Amino acid sequence: MRFAIATLGCKVNQYDSAIIESRLAARGMERCDFSEPADVYIVNTCTVTDRADAESLRIARRARRLNPNARIVMTGCLAQANPEALAKAREVDAVVGLGRLGDLERVIESGAGDRVMVSDLRKQKAPIELGAVTLDGHTRAFLKLQEGCDQFCTFCIVPFSRGASRSVEPRRVMAALDDLHARGFKEVVLSGVHLGGYGKDLEPQIELANLLEMVAERCPLERVRISSLDPEELSDRIVQIISRSEKFCPHLHLPLQAGDDELLSKMRRRYLREHFRERVEKVLSVWPDAAIGTDLIVGFPGETARHFESCFNFVEAIPLSYFHVFPYSVRAGTTAAKLPGRVNPADIKRRAALMRELGERKRHQFARRFVGATLKVLLEERAETGELRGYSRNYVRVQTQAPDELINHEVEVEASAVEGAQLVAEIVRPRGAAAASGRAS
Repeated sequence: MRFAIATLGCKVNQYDSAIIESRLAARGMERCDFSEPADVYIVNTCTVTDRADAESLRIARRARRLNPNARIVMTGCLAQANPEALAKAREVDAVVGLGRLGDLERVIESGAGDRVMVSDLRKQKAPIELGAVTLDGHTRAFLKLQEGCDQFCTFCIVPFSRGASRSVEPRRVMAALDDLHARGFKEVVLSGVHLGGYGKDLEPQIELANLLEMVAERCPLERVRISSLDPEELSDRIVQIISRSEKFCPHLHLPLQAGDDELLSKMRRRYLREHFRERVEKVLSVWPDAAIGTDLIVGFPGETARHFESCFNFVEAIPLSYFHVFPYSVRAGTTAAKLPGRVNPADIKRRAALMRELGERKRHQFARRFVGATLKVLLEERAETGELRGYSRNYVRVQTQAPDELINHEVEVEASAVEGAQLVAEIVRPRGAAAASGRAS
């Protein structure tokens, strides 16, 4: 049986699709490209905006045209948040919500089960499928430790689409890290939908800082990253733990969302912008070369030209390394969708372009700091230009001339130039290449 998966949305969805693929492959099914004829098409949906909802249905219609006799199964965030809308579409054969992998396997393989199979994840805490996956062809592994969110920011549908916050027990996390090491991985990204909520649902409760202490002491992998932490959840204790351990890469992602206190309040964020500034300064005081990235929403309801200028000036003055900029788009069912003061789409587009341009300047400036420096780089892939490329520990992309056998190995390089936001470097010392046991897969 041949199956194809289309994945919309964020890295969490990519993670889930990779888990689905591995489980179906273990049952003897063969994956093919979504543009090819398949027996089953799986659409892992996103519902972050109304536009994402429409795109999910468009992909289902395309699948039906590719093979009128195929089974089309919808899963993911839209399937969880609004299964009725998908079930009404004649192109859709089944809708399976999150946390029901067994039902998903059965309906894919045989069509067994109800047309709609969705649990209330605010009440029923579905277990997390713990597995390591690689994304975008890279050799680093992503390990999801936490699922769901209890924050209820006004712009976000995630608490409804992903359910209540739930965590993986520390012993299972440590066992998974041991397994990654045995499989040849050199780097892991500790991931979650709301990683700062880790451990609050466990019995007994545990703080994220406690888990990070265990990782610092026992993780056999050479490089560990933390995917994202809200500013108010980056405690001094966490900063101390990760900055004192050689295993943690000097790289943090702290979602700011808005650099104006009035907008932060409307978004129901739990910090003021000066707290964000203080957290950045705290990290850089003990980790001077750390990369700190952020997320920014542009055009949130009520954002005036004055608000945008305030946000722009704030992030321009802070030593951030890169931005992810998101033009605000209405998401039905969120509090923000009902707020007055909608921003003109042309203004949103213009402001987003300005913020992205600033972010690229920041990324270039950060990379340029390391010209002439020696960096440790995990080589991940061969670029179209012929060089190998990967990321330094502080998340600068680096390209260098090297043989394929150094893929998935950390090497020391000396950077000689910066091209855009990427460093050009020469290897000065391969690290551990002689003891390599093969490329992670």
